[in-house]
Amino acid sequence: MCGRFTNQYTWRELHALYMLSIGFEQNADWTPKYNIAPTTEIPVVLGEHGVRRLQLMRWGLVPSWAQEIGKFSTFNARADGIASKPMFRGAWKAGRRCIVPASSFFEWRKSDKQPFAIAPGNKGPMAFAGLWDEWTPKGGAPLRSCTIITCTPNKLLEPIHDRMPVILGEEDWARWLGEEPANENELLALLKPFASKRMTLWKVGKAVGSVRNQGAKLIETVKG
Repeated sequence: MCGRFTNQYTWRELHALYMLSIGFEQNADWTPKYNIAPTTEIPVVLGEHGVRRLQLMRWGLVPSWAQEIGKFSTFNARADGIASKPMFRGAWKAGRRCIVPASSFFEWRKSDKQPFAIAPGNKGPMAFAGLWDEWTPKGGAPLRSCTIITCTPNKLLEPIHDRMPVILGEEDWARWLGEEPANENELLALLKPFASKRMTLWKVGKAVGSVRNQGAKLIETVKG
């Protein structure tokens, strides 16, 4: 599962880090965040009409056929269910794949509820594999939303949690976004645990458990 993560990058930095193919445009609605929870608006990278662009979307996918937003837990989608689960298969079949930029994510060890921050070994940016969809309420404006795809954990995460977000290596971004050809089997093959040797984790304070808490202090290492 991935229910909390951080994105410490500015809108300008995101354009550079994820190699956006259109000119930079500031977005005053986004500031770096250190405790992102479901239903938050988050930056998402998608490819439309051959153009890689950055857009804010609601985290928690609302399928296009929904009558209302509802209270379903759609902030994560299991990799083995995206082609068959009603909530996600429409977006999958339509090729609405996206990347969710992140700098780290949090998981809680089941045995003692100790929170950990997890990040690439070089503390660089991550790219979560995601799906997005567009829903239009009656008489309202279209809403775009997204989900983060999860898979089984790697050896590093296994002692902490039984799921982890799918992290795409930079070499796979173009295929996932539809910029390079790939069939369904090739795309599904990308939805695998990220290599343990390319990741690191550390204990953080329990303040991250409250969505009201923000700031870089949440990812500081704690002893014990």
